[in-house]
Amino acid sequence: MSEDHIPVLPDEPPRPPSRMLRAAAWALRPLVKLLLHRGVGYPEFAEQLKAVFVDVAAKEFPIPGKRDTDSRISVLTGIYRRDIKRIRQALATDQDTETSISDVKASEEMSLSARVVGLWTGLPGFTDAHGVPKPIARLASKGGEISFEALVKQVNRDTHARTLLDEWVRVGAASIDEHNDVHLHLDAFLSGKSLDEKAYYLQHNAYDHLAALTHNLTGETPVMLERCVIYRGLTESSIAELAELARSKGMQALHQVNQRAIELKAQDSGQKEARYRFNFGAYFFHEATKKGPHDE
Repeated sequence: MSEDHIPVLPDEPPRPPSRMLRAAAWALRPLVKLLLHRGVGYPEFAEQLKAVFVDVAAKEFPIPGKRDTDSRISVLTGIYRRDIKRIRQALATDQDTETSISDVKASEEMSLSARVVGLWTGLPGFTDAHGVPKPIARLASKGGEISFEALVKQVNRDTHARTLLDEWVRVGAASIDEHNDVHLHLDAFLSGKSLDEKAYYLQHNAYDHLAALTHNLTGETPVMLERCVIYRGLTESSIAELAELARSKGMQALHQVNQRAIELKAQDSGQKEARYRFNFGAYFFHEATKKGPHDE
């Protein structure tokens, strides 16, 4: 074939990503920022993400009556079969290792403080009329059931209240006054957590928020609560006012739901159907945009 007859194929621009893919990539930007801040690069995260694709494909998209083969998962995910085989072997091994078990135990330990705080902010007698945690006696010998010692025992009888309190005081999450009463400092409690604890809450809160979005976007019913209020073109002082309003109203809602959840958990205890969990949260985020409404 002469050069004159060689067909010239038009340059085809790469197919642009779908709107959903672009949205997902944009939603990952804060997470990427966090990973880079902690020294995690793309290769490590990509390998982890590859394992997530394999695991979700196998568990969430099975074909009834057919075996989950590496080939089928490869077709579904676009990942090479050799990688899928390696990842599935690693996942199967990891589920049976002592490391996996210790990770679960660590998660339970990290949730201990959260459960104590949840009771302190939800049980009658521990909060004022506005739902704000009240100072409570350190010892049960002074405060009885309304004491830090009794509160910790409600969560875990094997935990020494003084040990937990010492750690809280160390990170500024609590203080003890001259009357030997304990004061809870919620903001310091959240900011003073260890890296492992923060990772634990990142895992649960980010997962549950995205899971609610996914539930609704994939058409599952009933639709889950996932609402927000978005405005632009505001001054810093207006943002400060709205942040305080959101904080106040958000804490009221959290307090009411928390209080009712404590009552229902006690009511449902021991029932065979008591196998559900829930997560109800509130957040407020703000940032300065690149241009204001009157900028060129």
